[in-house]
Amino acid sequence: MTQTPHVVVLGGGIIGVTSAYHLARSGCRVTLVERQDAAGMETSFANGGLVTPSMSAPWASPGLPRMLLKYLGREGSPFLVRPSALPGLMSWGLAFLAQCTETSWRRNMETTLRLCQYSREALGDLVDEVGIRYDANDNGTLHLFRDELSMQSTKRSSEIIGKLGVRYRVLDADGCAELEPALGPQIKQISGGIHYPGDEAGDAHKFTQELARFCAANGVDFRYGESVQRIEVDNGAVCAIVTDKERLQADTCLIALGNQSAALVKPLGVRLPIYPVKGYSLTFPVGGWNGAPAVPFVDDGRKMGIVRMGDRVRVAGTAEFTGYDKTLSAKRIENLRAFFFSLFPDYPHREDGEAWTGLRPTTPEGVPYLGQTPVQGLYLNTGHGHLGWTMSCGSAKVITDIITGKDPAIDLAGMLLQDR
Repeated sequence: MTQTPHVVVLGGGIIGVTSAYHLARSGCRVTLVERQDAAGMETSFANGGLVTPSMSAPWASPGLPRMLLKYLGREGSPFLVRPSALPGLMSWGLAFLAQCTETSWRRNMETTLRLCQYSREALGDLVDEVGIRYDANDNGTLHLFRDELSMQSTKRSSEIIGKLGVRYRVLDADGCAELEPALGPQIKQISGGIHYPGDEAGDAHKFTQELARFCAANGVDFRYGESVQRIEVDNGAVCAIVTDKERLQADTCLIALGNQSAALVKPLGVRLPIYPVKGYSLTFPVGGWNGAPAVPFVDDGRKMGIVRMGDRVRVAGTAEFTGYDKTLSAKRIENLRAFFFSLFPDYPHREDGEAWTGLRPTTPEGVPYLGQTPVQGLYLNTGHGHLGWTMSCGSAKVITDIITGKDPAIDLAGMLLQDR
């Protein structure tokens, strides 16, 4: 009789929980270890909420090095590199800059898009199977531009992903206001936009917690409030997970720890260049406001987005390189607030807004690590950067197929450890 595989999943964010779901669904016995007291309490907690294959273009692009130098130390910039972070950023930063070529940018975008499209379909299947409610918004994503030059630059990536199956349509300013009437009063600020109807949005935190509850009710063992100390290996194979509470025997372990992944596997000879890129959000109650937007949209120039989630509106974005510092920058939060009020000056609850910051686990290529490591029984599902919500369900299906010995449904070239 074949023994049911036992997989220990490390990490209870959206990546770990979706992985636990698919592993359990495939017949595995699953234990999930999470240091927080509940699922989805870190990077998954208050992120931008966008599920966007349209945003598959990586941050490492030909024009970014010049932009980073221009914005060095400037609090109002979309990409902020704090000088204090430079020493710790050196190795990862050099690898990141090496990806800022036209060839690498296009290759990484196509790799990421392959996973994002698959994941978008997997999300729909999971929701149909489980019936999760998470303030989903299926109005697509509208990318706004304030000048024609920015729009033409972004159209280049739209044309590339369009050839790979992503639907989009280019709109002038009036077309943007027709799609989202809430933008009408501020139409003079807008040059035009690109609408991606296949995107969606929703609350990743709600989704993660609802799915965790479903998994717990269906046999997954969640060990909350327990921190992983190390992974023990015997003869090149995983044999145990040591936490701050006990030693768990295990021969199969999945790393879904985001920013903590690299330090945990480094003693095992596995190198993961993952850097924590800081993002911010402000969440406002809709209350009696009649001017709330329905269509999620992104200002490409400012790297900020606004998303309607049920009875809330969230403004989120920017990228800050500052190491593992999770301090809320009042200036960065004020930038989000000013952006929101510049588009919606009629919002009545001007003193409201719940501020949050989180660290996105980002690889130089913008592509996550999936699959096996040289250590037998040790697998990776980590490093999803700002697209963790978008990639989560597809990544979970892929890693489940790998662990259970099935052929994944998509080409994994560029995502595997041995490819990097």
